[in-house]
Amino acid sequence: MRRLSRVHGRGLAWQARCRLEALPGGALLLALTVFATTPVLGAQAVPALEKVKQSVVGLGTFMATRTPPLTFVGTGFIVADGRHVVTNAHVVQAPLDTSRMESRIVLVSRAGEPVSRRAELIALDKDHDLAVLRFTGEQLPALRIGDSDRISEGQLLAFTGFPIGMVLGFHPATHRAMVSAITPVAVPGITARQLNERMISRLRDSAYRVFQLDATAYPGNSGSPLYDPEDGSVYGIINSVFVQGTRESAISRPSGITYAIPGRHIREILRAAKVAGFD
Repeated sequence: MRRLSRVHGRGLAWQARCRLEALPGGALLLALTVFATTPVLGAQAVPALEKVKQSVVGLGTFMATRTPPLTFVGTGFIVADGRHVVTNAHVVQAPLDTSRMESRIVLVSRAGEPVSRRAELIALDKDHDLAVLRFTGEQLPALRIGDSDRISEGQLLAFTGFPIGMVLGFHPATHRAMVSAITPVAVPGITARQLNERMISRLRDSAYRVFQLDATAYPGNSGSPLYDPEDGSVYGIINSVFVQGTRESAISRPSGITYAIPGRHIREILRAAKVAGFD
């Protein structure tokens, strides 16, 4: 029987960058930015699509002495006053090479071409895999964070981001995602011997629920907003996917099971960071 391994986004330069970590039961954690490849919703089914696309941005780092100087690491979306971005913590938690003047940037699409804005990390919640950045320049259209407690199993949502980073061009793509289950984020081992200290702590203190989605994911889309295709209200953020067997099978044999962090935790980090324009 093939094992299922949980994948968390790690980011993408000009090609995917991955790392493996052990999980209880001998499974593997494949660190990898994700994007969905389930069938695209028809234009009539996504009246809010154009609005959402204006608020979806790429995230990366810039270093003048590097080749290429720009590295794409994930997707994010605009919130609050139009100068803040929400993404996954795993997308931005890698330390910058300050000795070589590496800086964070937000990538905004202008006629299909990425335009960079300098950004700074202002809040990080590793427990819920969330981060908030503030960027310079003009305000961008912001997305509304809805009440994720109202989401139910069987509900059809959508998410938008940048498949495989900028390899296919800087064009946001939209895909459907049905909520197949609302399940605890912590996955216990088969036996007590397989439980480590970290897993026991999560099960006892912070085993919150996440959205399990009927959606296929690959490198490129960690941090994409999960939203209502009717009005564009955000109810979660894409952050992980199960893969069968090795990390290579994430592309060749996707499982079709993706996870998203509920929007209630997005609201909590924005309040804690006292982000301007958020209510």
